Amino acid sequence: MRFLLSRRWLGYFALLVVFATVCGFLSSWQFDRREQRVDANHLVQTNFDAEARPIEEVLPTVDSFNADQEWLSVLVEGEYLEDEQLLVRGRPRDGLPGFEILTPLETSDGRIFIVNRGWLPTGAEQDHPDSVPAAPAGEVSVTARLKPSEPEIPGRSAPEGQIATIHVETFAANLGEDRTYSDAYGLLRSETPSGETGALVPKPELTEGNHLSYAFQWIIFAIIALVGLVYGVREEFRERNADDPRVLAAKKREAERKARAKKSQADYEDELIDSQH
Repeated sequence: MRFLLSRRWLGYFALLVVFATVCGFLSSWQFDRREQRVDANHLVQTNFDAEARPIEEVLPTVDSFNADQEWLSVLVEGEYLEDEQLLVRGRPRDGLPGFEILTPLETSDGRIFIVNRGWLPTGAEQDHPDSVPAAPAGEVSVTARLKPSEPEIPGRSAPEGQIATIHVETFAANLGEDRTYSDAYGLLRSETPSGETGALVPKPELTEGNHLSYAFQWIIFAIIALVGLVYGVREEFRERNADDPRVLAAKKREAERKARAKKSQADYEDELIDSQH
C-alpha cells in the first residue's frame, strides 16, 4: 500500500477532503434554508388569519416592528394621502410584469402608515399601468397585514411617481421620519368604505421547498466520492499485487458471484432436479 504515499494519491485525498468539505457546507446551507422556510410557514400559520388589532397596540412606536409580527393584521383609521402615492415597479406576478400601489395613510394622531393597495399589470405603455384605481376619499378604516420594509438597492432608480423597492424610509424622508412607520408597511386586507384596488396578496403557499432533498443530495455526493476513491485504491492495489494470494482469492470469489448472478431461473431448476437423482 506504499503507493498511497505518492504525490498522485495524496492529491486525490486532498481533493476528496476539499470536495467533502464543500458538500458539507452546501448541505448545512440547505438545512438552514429549510429551517428558515419552516419558520416563515409558522409565521403565516400563526399570524395570517389572526383578528386585526389597532395599530397602536401592535406598533406602539413608529420603529417598534419586529420580524415575529410579519403577517399580523392591524386596524388603521385615517385619510389616504393620494398625492403622495407611489408605484413600485418591477413586481412580477403569475409570470406577468407589473406594479404595486403604495398609498400613505395619515392617522388621526398624525402618524403615517404605508398601505400596499394591490398589484396592477403593466399597461400598453411599459413604464406604467393603463390605469391606477383611486383611493377612497375622506375617513377610511383599513385592515392590513404587516410586512417588513424592503432594503434599498444601490444604483436602481425609478421614474417620477415610482419607486424601485418598498423602502419605507423613502416615504419617511418626505413625510417626516418622526411620524412615519419606517420599519414596516401593510398589505391591504380590506378597507371601509371600500374602493377599487389592485389584486391583493393571497395567502402564501405553505411549502418547505426542495431544501431537505438537496441537503441529502450533497451528503450523497460526498459519500459517492469517498466510495469512488476507495474503489480506486482497491483496483490499483490489485494491479500492483496481481500475484498476491489475497488478490487471487478475492478475484475468484468475485468471478463466482458473477457466474451465480448470470444463472437463469431455469438453470437453478435444472440443478435442483439433478440433485434429486
